[in-house]
Amino acid sequence: MASESLAQVLRERGLRLTAQRQLVLEAVYDLGHATPDQIHAAVSKTAAGVNISTVYRTLELLEELGLVLHTHLSHGAPTYHAATGEAHVHLVCRVCGGVDEITPSIMDGVAERLRLDRGFRVDVGHVSFFGTCGACSS
Repeated sequence: MASESLAQVLRERGLRLTAQRQLVLEAVYDLGHATPDQIHAAVSKTAAGVNISTVYRTLELLEELGLVLHTHLSHGAPTYHAATGEAHVHLVCRVCGGVDEITPSIMDGVAERLRLDRGFRVDVGHVSFFGTCGACSS
C-alpha cells in the first residue's frame, strides 16, 4: 500500500502516519504471512529502535483500520497478512511451514452443510487446513 493511502486512512481516523506504522505495514505486505516476531525482525533491519510492543500495537491498529488481517496458522502467535483481495483459505504445510492460499469456494459444501444443519456461518478468512504440501509429499 502506498504511504499516501495509509496516511489518508489514518487522517480519516484522526491519527498520523509515523515511520513505525509505515514500516510495519510494508513488512506485512512484503512478507505475505508473518508473525509479529517476523515482522519485528524485518522492521529492525531498517529501524533498529522499534521494539516488539510497538509492532504489536501497530498491528492491532492496522487491523482495526482494515488494512491487515490475522489468522492462526499454528499454536503460537497469530499470523498477519494484507487485507487486500478476496477472502481465502490457508493451506499450511507441517513439514516445510509453507502457507498457500486457495479460493474459499473450496468450503462451499461444508459451509452450506453447517449452515443448514447447525445454523452456523463459517468465517472463511479464519479457515486453515494443516497437512503436507505437494513438494514435501514427493
